[in-house]
Amino acid sequence: MHSSEWQKSSYSAASNECVEVRAINGLIDLRESDEGDIILRTRPATLAALLHDIKAGEFDHHA
Repeated sequence: MHSSEWQKSSYSAASNECVEVRAINGLIDLRESDEGDIILRTRPATLAALLHDIKAGEFDHHA
């Protein structure tokens, strides 16, 4: 990502219930589309590790 524009998944279609993401100053910002004033900021490597663990089922036993 090289843009500071908020992006949401194409799976969200017209729904406002999704997570939006943007890259800014070498970091990644995440927010829920209907709660835009709350932003989580992290490093790309940290987000990549989290996504890897989610896909691997690392957190499935917490549900």
